[in-house]
Amino acid sequence: MSDAHDAADPAPPGDGSAVRARLVEAREAARAQIVALSAEYEGIVEANALIAVDDEHDPEGSNTAFERAHVSALLDRTRDHLAAVDQALERLDRGTYGRCASCGEPIPPERLDALPATVTCVRCAATRPR
Repeated sequence: MSDAHDAADPAPPGDGSAVRARLVEAREAARAQIVALSAEYEGIVEANALIAVDDEHDPEGSNTAFERAHVSALLDRTRDHLAAVDQALERLDRGTYGRCASCGEPIPPERLDALPATVTCVRCAATRPR
């Protein structure tokens, strides 16, 4: 697939401003969530250090370890989501948003509604090895 084809037939209908607005909103929400989760994680770590809880022998320490692990997992997922949204914005700038990354065919709008949007069409997703 050539870049000329992409430029001649941009993926999102219209100027893409509605898509860009949704992606920017999703990016800001993810950033805010990362800040909040980071503060929560730091608070858990500080509280744990202040009370000097032994995670192995104190039931409260086990809860604190679970909370740390839970918040850490949420942080990882949110960072992955932010990276995917940033990639979607890059695809929008290149004019490839809404096109299959494998074959270049347009992706149906219902697959683009979830943020971050799908990058492959149904046909290529079905043939992709797992």
